[in-house]
Amino acid sequence: MAVAISPPESGVILENISWDLYEGLLREHSDSASPRFTYNNGVLELMILSQRHEQPNRMLARVVEVAAEELEIDVECLGSMTCRREDMLRGFEPDSCFYIQNLERVFGRDELDFTVDPPPDLVIEIDITHPSLPKFPIFAAFGVPEVWRYDGERVEIFMLNASEYVKAENSLCLSVLTSEALTEFLQSSRLTRPTQWTRELRAWVQQHKG
Repeated sequence: MAVAISPPESGVILENISWDLYEGLLREHSDSASPRFTYNNGVLELMILSQRHEQPNRMLARVVEVAAEELEIDVECLGSMTCRREDMLRGFEPDSCFYIQNLERVFGRDELDFTVDPPPDLVIEIDITHPSLPKFPIFAAFGVPEVWRYDGERVEIFMLNASEYVKAENSLCLSVLTSEALTEFLQSSRLTRPTQWTRELRAWVQQHKG
């Protein structure tokens, strides 16, 4: 087994990891929020989370929930639910994920089988320190339609086009939201008390919805 240790926020990369070992690690940490596991054909990344990572994740997830409520769109947040497929030798735990367009297909289910069930409609990816194991090819293999990626400065929206992601200005799931608006609300969340921030977000969505 080859081990490469990166700075804490980048996690640890392990090579030559079997699928059985990956699933064993998932079982051992099933009740823990950290580390997060990403698996791609024998390569495993373990990510240790920090406040720097989780604060933008939580606030972007809050944007989704508040905007959806104001737009009267049903959403279900499944957090960092493990998505894995042995037939593809791939698995990931998103920072946050949501079912929106495909909510009816999974609503009320205790477990999902991603060989037949749809992937999350929206994944939030906090990529502040650019981890060594790229996530986008894994998301694409699962068919995740939309990804919001925050790099520490800006939130960018990506849509799946065939097998690759391309940048988009507006969200597919919540079309009122743009990359610029997401970035501004994330920045303001550090300067504004949560209750006031939520009120301002609600007012903005009401003002901009069609």
